[in-house]
Amino acid sequence: MTKEYRGECAWGKEQWGQVKQDLQASVGSSNFTTWIEPLDLSEVADGVATFDVATTFFGNYVSQKFGDQILYHVRSVDPAIRRVHFKVPANNAQPAPRAPRPAKAAPVRDAQIPAAPLDKRFTFDSFVVGKPNELAHAAAKRVAEGGPVTFNPLFLYGGVGLGKTHLMHAIAWELQARQPDLNVLYLSAEQFMYRFVQALRERKMMDFKEMFRSVDVLMVDDVQFIAGKDSTQEEFFHTFNALVDQHKQIIISADRAPTEIENLEERIRSRLQCGLVVDLHPTNYELRLGILQSKVEYYRGQYPDVTLTDGVLEFLAHRISKNVRVLEGALTRLFAFASLIGKEITLELTQECLTDVLRASERQVTVEEIQRQVSDHYNIRLSDLVGPKRVRVFARPRQVAMFLSKEMTSRSLPEIGRRFGGRDHTTVMHGVRRIDELRREDGQIAEDLDLLRRTLEA
Repeated sequence: MTKEYRGECAWGKEQWGQVKQDLQASVGSSNFTTWIEPLDLSEVADGVATFDVATTFFGNYVSQKFGDQILYHVRSVDPAIRRVHFKVPANNAQPAPRAPRPAKAAPVRDAQIPAAPLDKRFTFDSFVVGKPNELAHAAAKRVAEGGPVTFNPLFLYGGVGLGKTHLMHAIAWELQARQPDLNVLYLSAEQFMYRFVQALRERKMMDFKEMFRSVDVLMVDDVQFIAGKDSTQEEFFHTFNALVDQHKQIIISADRAPTEIENLEERIRSRLQCGLVVDLHPTNYELRLGILQSKVEYYRGQYPDVTLTDGVLEFLAHRISKNVRVLEGALTRLFAFASLIGKEITLELTQECLTDVLRASERQVTVEEIQRQVSDHYNIRLSDLVGPKRVRVFARPRQVAMFLSKEMTSRSLPEIGRRFGGRDHTTVMHGVRRIDELRREDGQIAEDLDLLRRTLEA
């Protein structure tokens, strides 16, 4: 006899609950809140687990992006299940439950727009300030004070693991602490896009517009993901203008400057540049060491039996230079490993425990990093470095950057050309040859190249 489980059955409460815990660890908190939590297990029959979803779009998206992971974890507790299926209930009388309202740190007046959850670790107190991020930190603190809007939007950009999301969360926590009734909405650009598409499909655009434009502070993370999505960009543009007209604060983050986001509408690019645009530069050695030292104080409370020998933090700060998340994760692994085996953390233990991390973190310079470093060195704007102007003051640094990109990255000449304003590979080749000639004849060029190379490899 085939068993069937429906609605709030034992399987749904117990086994699906366990599966959801495993999925949260697998897909991350943001994806879990947006895509997994709203799923409603309605039936298990003939080896198929069926979930009710609010819309066909929602079901198709979850099936394509998370279907394999869901099936894997479902089968881990019930091997008899061979397939997962997502459907909209026939009468839609009991739609999939919405994601829970976030913690008080990001209050939203209408539960139909759940904000992304905030990480309690990401506060201003836990943010280590150094020269590469001091301007971004100061700007974020000013916005978090919640006074009159002085620059709108605040646009924070930088590479992965440099602290953009940390600062965004810190602003939200601080605003809530200072003004508990303030309507703060923090979400990713992907979530904004999903809610817009959902409103279109459900014919609730007026509700969407009213809800998004009634917030006091709108915070959108990773805005580069709306580039190329024409309809989403259109709605984002109008939402942006409506909030600015009401003198409401907007805070945006991205992995690159507005001028460098491809397929972004020019009018949106212009709006994003009308406030304060702040770059979180790659961390330097001193900042990385400071971050590690602050984390050590925390871990000494968690692992009082673990001791740390001299030179370990300095070694990590030098070797893991690109991503602060990887750096912090390496320290977490070290303390846990040392505690489990009952040994102190020495340089030898560090190299043994972190073999894979150290190998993966060997210095890999990017073209974008080279461009930023060269523009800073020659005191010119990044937009002029990659732009069309051919005057010598821009052309020579541009050729230096092309030369270093060829020497220090694995990018092909056509790829490098595309990152320098869409130039042809022959232009890059000419620039590389010219600098190769000049470094033998011009002592200043040779000195510049040596200094830039050492800085990029540090």
